[in-house]
Amino acid sequence: MKSQTFRQWRKKHLKHNRVLNYLGYIALRGLVGFLLILGLDRSLRLAKRAGTLLWKHSKRHRERAMSNLQAAFPEKDHQWHVETGVKSFQNLAMMVIDIIYTPRLVRKGNWREFSRFINAERVKWIVKEHKGTVLLTPHYGNFEITGYMFGLYGFDLYSIARPLDNPYISRWLYGIREEKGQKIIDKKGASEHMHDILGKGATLGFIADQDAGRKGVFVDFFGRKASTYKSIGLVAMEYNVPIVVGVSRRVDERFFFEMECGRIIEPHEWKDKEKPLEWITQEFSTEMERLIRKAPEQYWWIHRRWKTPPGRKRNRKVSPSM
Repeated sequence: MKSQTFRQWRKKHLKHNRVLNYLGYIALRGLVGFLLILGLDRSLRLAKRAGTLLWKHSKRHRERAMSNLQAAFPEKDHQWHVETGVKSFQNLAMMVIDIIYTPRLVRKGNWREFSRFINAERVKWIVKEHKGTVLLTPHYGNFEITGYMFGLYGFDLYSIARPLDNPYISRWLYGIREEKGQKIIDKKGASEHMHDILGKGATLGFIADQDAGRKGVFVDFFGRKASTYKSIGLVAMEYNVPIVVGVSRRVDERFFFEMECGRIIEPHEWKDKEKPLEWITQEFSTEMERLIRKAPEQYWWIHRRWKTPPGRKRNRKVSPSM
């Protein structure tokens, strides 16, 4: 009887969630329609104001961002931390507008109106060789447009991402991402696909600054140890493929981005290292930090990058002695 009651409650609860999720999706599509009518420039200004309001009224997220900024830039004063934090929230909100407008504006024939590339020529030829490449970027600037541009020009790119909690919104967002040819791999179970992707010479994209928990590799990132996924280095080592670190940075608070390709970590560089996995992970983390420092206000300081402290161990229950 109790089991039946629980099943009935669970079915009703899940149905209620589906209704709420769908209503949330409808509300989002309505907002998107309004923003499209409003126009790009006014939408970006509105998003900027929304980011400022989020900074003012979301105490928990504001405090996290301030804590991260103070730890990353101890030499800066309080005013700089506040100003950088506010701009970070504004850029986060403006990215929503970027996602909406990118497929409606950016085409093969007009990409120069919205972007410029820095140090990208060598990377282009590496990817075109179809020998496999690992492409890394942090939560910075507009990382979404990078995948869009790769797909637009026919590069065989597979990006690993976590689905949103709302499945309707998640499917809609995936559709935007995949519209021009980018392929999205669910983060859960991604390891099953990595080998096939690199094995056929495609490019595998990671957002590489996510906390990896206790099982990650701990490396220096803005002066603190940060847990980083092992899979990036391991798959590059197994398939002997280069790792490219790059970012897409907003210019002048408008819909224009500079896509900078930074460090290219070649397989021959880690061959003689005593701990190649740790060396690779530190190298790409150091390069991400270098690129972020060029415009730190565009990094997601709200992000829980340092969630897992080094040396943290799982609490174990100890049986009482007899």
